[in-house]
Amino acid sequence: MKKLSFLLIFSLLLFTACKKDHVDATNTKTLQSSINDMTASLPTIKQIKFNEALYILKTFGVDADGDVAELKALGQLINGKKVPEIMAMADEVAQKNGIEWASTAPPSLGEMNIFGDDKAKESDPNDVKANSLSIITRPTGDDGTGAPTAIQIVPRLVDNAGNPVAFTGAGLEATLEVFSNGVKLSTAKNLMQDNNFKGFNLKFSSIPAAKVVDNKIDITVSVKTTAKTFKMTKIGLDVNPLLLKMPTSPVVDSTAVNQDPAVIDPNNPGTTVPTDPNATTAPATPKQPAADPKNVVSGFLNNVSSQNLKAAYGAASNPNWGSYESFANPTSGFGSVKNVSVKNISTNLSNANVASVNATYDVTDKNGRTTSLKATFGLKNVNGEWKISSYKINP
Repeated sequence: MKKLSFLLIFSLLLFTACKKDHVDATNTKTLQSSINDMTASLPTIKQIKFNEALYILKTFGVDADGDVAELKALGQLINGKKVPEIMAMADEVAQKNGIEWASTAPPSLGEMNIFGDDKAKESDPNDVKANSLSIITRPTGDDGTGAPTAIQIVPRLVDNAGNPVAFTGAGLEATLEVFSNGVKLSTAKNLMQDNNFKGFNLKFSSIPAAKVVDNKIDITVSVKTTAKTFKMTKIGLDVNPLLLKMPTSPVVDSTAVNQDPAVIDPNNPGTTVPTDPNATTAPATPKQPAADPKNVVSGFLNNVSSQNLKAAYGAASNPNWGSYESFANPTSGFGSVKNVSVKNISTNLSNANVASVNATYDVTDKNGRTTSLKATFGLKNVNGEWKISSYKINP
């Protein structure tokens, strides 16, 4: 009897010792097993908060599409981590994404299960009964001239009559996808805890200008409940082209000198002679442009203002502006400009190879709308002439 009791106690200790206190993401099976072990060691309320933390990290802490990919990315993110570390990570992700969640707050997201058990529980706040999804969009912000700087996108779950459905205490995954001409530009996620959800604030400055066609975007919003994922799309929302995100050209290191590892032997063109590591070669001095880079930018803006776009385009060597047709496009290019009123231009960098010019000016488009801009023009020396090589709108 004593022997049997000893074996029983030993087996219990062995079983307890095998339980993991950290995440093992070797594969999906070990990931689920280790998380189950960690959850079982917690009090009931802490178990719920731990599952919420895992859901926050899986949904907002990793960059992946689809449940399987998100789960794999989550495993890589938390591999080897213990409960307190995971809770702290979830707090950081929630704060970064503006989610009203904290590891020290009471449970607030319903019953979360990151391993895909979507069956409705007896009382499941995420099992919201709705008929469809509606989207409200409205311009927000002010660039100083009355023009909006963003679009507020607010989804609402509605019933058969189109009335908002009342619910609280949920943790519904809401996803915003932004497109232009069929090309996806960005994705954002948030938690919809009730039908007073504030939605998404889509800033124009976060949308890449080079990928927007005809100054319009399309949006798709989806909201995932326990039983169903609701989805709604809006087509042809207007954006302010002057506030879109402009690409920046790489900084040119004017002090760098490229040297060939070998030189050709003039007496034997088929062979090379290694360069003397102790020898010094004076770099070729580029022809210094005679014009002031500030005057080049001033002339460019004057040509845009007078719609002498051929001359304006000729003053540039900027691959981001593309062809002349793209540059002069009357809706998405400089062809949409009616007038430019320059307030200030100053040179803040200039050497033999590159220059940088700051300009403050007002742009009036052909619809009569005026926008104040602060821009930085990058210029480079092309055969003794300054050419505009980059353009960045500053906040």
